[in-house]
Amino acid sequence: MNKVLKNLLTWLVLPAIIVLLVYVIVSSIMEPVNFNKEKDYRQGIAVQQMKDIRTLQVAYKGEYGKFAPAIDSLKQYYKTGDMSVIMQIGSADDSVAVAHTDAVKKTFKNLKGNELNQALYQAYLAGDNNLVFTVANKIPVRDTLFLNRPDFKVDELDVIPFSGGDKVQMEEIVKTVSGVPVPLFEAKMPYKSLLKGMDNQLRINLDAEQRDMNRYEGLQVGSITAPNNNAGNWE
Repeated sequence: MNKVLKNLLTWLVLPAIIVLLVYVIVSSIMEPVNFNKEKDYRQGIAVQQMKDIRTLQVAYKGEYGKFAPAIDSLKQYYKTGDMSVIMQIGSADDSVAVAHTDAVKKTFKNLKGNELNQALYQAYLAGDNNLVFTVANKIPVRDTLFLNRPDFKVDELDVIPFSGGDKVQMEEIVKTVSGVPVPLFEAKMPYKSLLKGMDNQLRINLDAEQRDMNRYEGLQVGSITAPNNNAGNWE
């Protein structure tokens, strides 16, 4: 072999090959690390959105006795709906206030339940601060929920983050459990959408791992197959 060619092979080609091999090895090690890092970042954002859906669903059920059938219903409920807020006025440990309240109630003898409490509330607003009662008031949802969340965007509630526009999958049913009708809902974000644009083979492997553990291949909150107290599968 020509000495010049041999030197070229020794000092240029072989180091380049070594550098390439090192790069390939490091890349193969870092690829799943970077995948999991990005997955965790995206999932953190998506989990907050799923919690927001759950919060609105619970408030919706509190008003209508069932869960919303679609996220568009939740969006409309947030924009124009009301929710009941229970207010506690006074203390039941204050015997003087309790006795006074009993006396005031006798003046509203034709009223019962929340109508009586609303009458007591009006008396309280008029200046009678020595009353003990609870009252349910209607307050606009938008003035109650997510007030400390400047990042909350109700119009994006149905879109899976990072998906390019894929929609959150949601269902609701009323299921009979032990002879009792129980409203149920579930919302899902499949990894196929949430991790769109990332390494597809690693995402397929992740889905397979989830199936092997009998878990949904993505994020899920609630369940329409069995009551689970509206839990999320990340909890």
